[in-house]
Amino acid sequence: MIEAKELKFPGISHGFFTRQGGVSNGIYTSLNTGLGSDDNRSDVLENRRRIAGQLNVDPSLLVTPYQVHSPDVIHLDAPWTEDQDRKADALVTSTPGLAIGVSTADCGPVLFADPEARVVGAAHSGWKGAVTGVLENTIAAMEKLGAKRERITAVLGPTISRAAYEVGPEFQQRFVDSDEGNSAYFSPSDRADHHFFDLPAFIVNRLKTAGVGQAVNLDLCTYADEDRFFSYRRTTHRKEPDYGRLLHVIVLTGD
Repeated sequence: MIEAKELKFPGISHGFFTRQGGVSNGIYTSLNTGLGSDDNRSDVLENRRRIAGQLNVDPSLLVTPYQVHSPDVIHLDAPWTEDQDRKADALVTSTPGLAIGVSTADCGPVLFADPEARVVGAAHSGWKGAVTGVLENTIAAMEKLGAKRERITAVLGPTISRAAYEVGPEFQQRFVDSDEGNSAYFSPSDRADHHFFDLPAFIVNRLKTAGVGQAVNLDLCTYADEDRFFSYRRTTHRKEPDYGRLLHVIVLTGD
């Protein structure tokens, strides 16, 4: 578990969890938390139980959304009900003991906290979510619970870095067409018409533009650090059949 010093507030626990410390095997070794992966489901559930235990919460109170690369945010004050729509890419809560989290395997996990209002959030931000507003929508959802954006600390956890994120010309053009200033997030690669995209910088600058009090990048690359992190792109390059998912969680405690 990786903790950000910027989120170490009284009454708040959090963790950007690595792939280490679980029971999964093979390409999922070892702390795979992906319910949508082809891993043994009982192993995934045990891994999630271990994460809940490390944060001192009951496993039934560890909740994650069904992520669809959307800008959508759900406010939760209790665990999911059986018939509840879970499709979203961010969660917010002001309920103590409810651990909210998001899964990633290259996309950006962002944990949010306003310690004064006692409101927290967790967002899954790939390029599509970032472009369409998942970060801004998370902040707005926290404000509805009493948070103030100038008091919010937002921390970006392990994410694919610019050096590992090569994209084609259509991808780069899409960003520049929407805002010429986005050209700053691209640098040419050795392949003709291809560029490296700086997703972490794009996310952090969106957070700063949105007006949060503090936006921090832990500067950890999922692709480069195989010992600690799963990576969808690394798996794709190796033509492996599937990949594990990392979990990133924040919870209000009773402290």
